[in-house]
This record gives sequence, C-alpha cells and structure tokens, in this order.
Amino acid sequence: MSETATRAGARRLGSFDLEAYLAGRTAAVNRALDRFLPKAATRPATIHKAMRYSLFAGGKRMRPALCLAAAEACGGSLDAALPLACAVECIHTYSLIHDDLPAMDNDDYRRGKLTSHKVFGEGIAILAGDALLTQAFEIAARSKSSARYSHQEIVREVARAAGSLRLIAGQVADLEGEGKRISEAELKYIHERKTSALLCCSARLGGMSANCTAGQLKALTDFGYHVGLAFQIIDDILDVTQTSEQLGKTAGKDTTAKKATYPAIVGLEKSRKIARQLTDRAFGALEIFRGKAVALEALAIYLLQRNR
Repeated sequence: MSETATRAGARRLGSFDLEAYLAGRTAAVNRALDRFLPKAATRPATIHKAMRYSLFAGGKRMRPALCLAAAEACGGSLDAALPLACAVECIHTYSLIHDDLPAMDNDDYRRGKLTSHKVFGEGIAILAGDALLTQAFEIAARSKSSARYSHQEIVREVARAAGSLRLIAGQVADLEGEGKRISEAELKYIHERKTSALLCCSARLGGMSANCTAGQLKALTDFGYHVGLAFQIIDDILDVTQTSEQLGKTAGKDTTAKKATYPAIVGLEKSRKIARQLTDRAFGALEIFRGKAVALEALAIYLLQRNR
C-alpha cells in the first residue's frame, strides 16, 4: 500500500464519527470496569481507592477500543469482547503507575492529574499496580472460549503480552538504554515490546473473542503491530513538540532522562515519515475485512494524527 493510503483512507472515512464511537465504547468499558473492580470502600479501602484513582483518571481507552473494534470487524459482539477489553486496560494502567514511579520515569503527572505515588505514596502505588495486573487475569477469566480459541489460549495471550518477553522486556530495555547511544534497531526492539505488544494483543483478543479465522487473526496481528509502533513514534514526537498542559504529563521527560527516541536518533521529519509508513502497512493488513474494519481504520488515522 502506498504512502498516500492514510490520506485516501481519511477521505473514505469522512462519514465515520470516531468521536461518537470512542465516547460510546469508553462509556461501555467504564461501566464494565466499575462492575469488575471492588468498590472504593471495600476493605482495605486504600488500595481500592488507589486502583480506581488511576484506572478512572481519564483517557480515551485506546486499547479497549482496538479490542472492541477488532471484534466488530470479525462479526463478534460487544459483550463477548468487553472482559478482554477491560483486562488490557487494567494491564495498561498498571504499567503507567509503575512507569511513573521514582525508580522508573519519576513523573508527577499522568492524564493531567497527580500520579498515583504522589497521591498515595510509593508503597501503595506499587501495590495498586500489582493489584490491577492481577485483576486483569480475574477479568479475563470471565471471557468465554470459542470454537477456534480455548479459554486457556485467550488467557495465555494476555499473560504473554504482559510478561518478561513483551511489555516487561520493553521496560527493562528502556531503563537499560537511558543515557546510552543505541541503534534504531535497538530502539525498535523497545517500542515493539513496551508499546506495540499490548496494542497488538488488544486487537488479537478482540478477534479471538469473535472466533475469527486464522487469516483474520494474522491480519489483526499485523495491524496491531504496525499501529503500535506508529503510536510510540508519535508519542516520542509529541514529547518534544507539545507542552505539559497539552500532553497531560510532563513534556520533555525523554530528553531530560536521556532516553533514546526516534526524533533523537533519526530526526523529527524522518520520524513522522516512518509513522506514516507504519500506518499505511496497518491499513494494508485490513484489506481482508473488505470494508468491515472501518472503526479500526479510523483509529489508525486518529493515532497517527493525534496531538496529545
């Protein structure tokens, strides 16, 4: 697919109301998360308040949206995909809580609010992250198997994305790369695991909840992989081009921490070009759905063009 694909796709998606779509899916996910999590007053209240503080701090629920949109593209239902969409959001939020800790990125703000450790202290913040990761598996266990995908396979998919070969591997490589000159290939390794792995997992889980075919699962895997890499490159760009108020978190943190980023290694313009190319490849992966993956296409364009 050519580099003009995203522009052509944007024109074709002109009638799709992504804002309304995201609002509806976010509301559904928030209602489900509220049901799945212990209430704030449940003893010990401190940990449940901390879990809910970070989980309901805002955001557009991109990973759940990708999960639900993938299920729809495969003819699945919202109800079948919701537990898995909620599970990946719990994992994502846990990773943010831990990422913001003084021992990691040491950030004071997330989504425009004080980070968990600033409100509850480091100990409770660590435990809140641990609890959300554990909660993710309890929620995922509520999902149902399908003809092609057993319950065991679905839960293993969640575990693999969150484990030491994917999400945690990316965090480790990111920490070890601070202050060092690393190659573009090494940076790609970090992005593939720290960001792309969970986005890819979200799309795959949505398809699996809908009993997708092997061909559809491969397409969703390719889509999630490329969208995930593009997402992180745009994040790198925004870190050096936007203000803290626009981002809802501290701008310029990557530069201050001497982290390797695409803008630092290849420059802003080439970074933008790579992000467009990755989004084009994501679009190409969706051709198998023959126009039934409009929400996924709209999400890909939104993630490429976002400013926060």
